[in-house]
Amino acid sequence: MRPHRGHRRIPVVLVVEDNPPDARLIDELLKAGPLAKTVHLVGSGDEAMSFLRRRGAYADAPRPQLVVLDLNLPGCDGRDVLSDIKNDPELRAIPVIILTTSVAPTDVQHAYELHANAYIVKPVGLDAFAALILALEEFWLAKVQLPA
Repeated sequence: MRPHRGHRRIPVVLVVEDNPPDARLIDELLKAGPLAKTVHLVGSGDEAMSFLRRRGAYADAPRPQLVVLDLNLPGCDGRDVLSDIKNDPELRAIPVIILTTSVAPTDVQHAYELHANAYIVKPVGLDAFAALILALEEFWLAKVQLPA
């Protein structure tokens, strides 16, 4: 017997990206994608943690079901954000996808040691970037069962 599939709520995606052109592109590609979703953008690790912990200007922020996180951020960097998320009992179940330009093996290793759910290197070229975001959306928002 198949489990009952109730009404699936619209997922919330938090994108943490400090490069404005990359942030705008990710936002536009996700919003243009085939699946319904709500996308929130923040430009620093400090903003990400305020959003996730619902502090200050983000007091009414929704709880994201997925975080797309750049590693190299001003202030609290992506490594610190990843560590904070995965060490917080209220946040640790949220999948965190690292999306970065770094191909350094030490960054890959460290991200997985901090319990990143995936490590993706940003592709060069608009078509490759668009294909990646579409694949990310298809897998993480259509195939994977995300936490409530």
